[in-house]
Amino acid sequence: MVCSLAIVGVLMMLSMNKSGPTAKSTKVAEAQATAAVGGLNFTGAATELEAYKSEQATYAGAVLPPAFGVTVVRADAASYCLQAGIGTSVQHFTGPGGTPAAGPC
Repeated sequence: MVCSLAIVGVLMMLSMNKSGPTAKSTKVAEAQATAAVGGLNFTGAATELEAYKSEQATYAGAVLPPAFGVTVVRADAASYCLQAGIGTSVQHFTGPGGTPAAGPC
């Protein structure tokens, strides 16, 4: 009986290494999901900043509510840089017309 339980335990541990929360495929999927969410946050924030610029004729002074999940790090008359802490990494978006990239602004 004890041997049977030990064998089942070993088989479960082997299975967890291939499909559990520490598996490489799980970590890759988590990174891809995080990047997708970050992209959506940046898209929403960029739309808000474009509306701000249409009213103020500049990006300077723009502030985003915390609900966007991003922070305006730099904004001047013609461009801006948004930054978001996603998981254990930081991403930034330089706009207008940029794409999300790894690292801070």
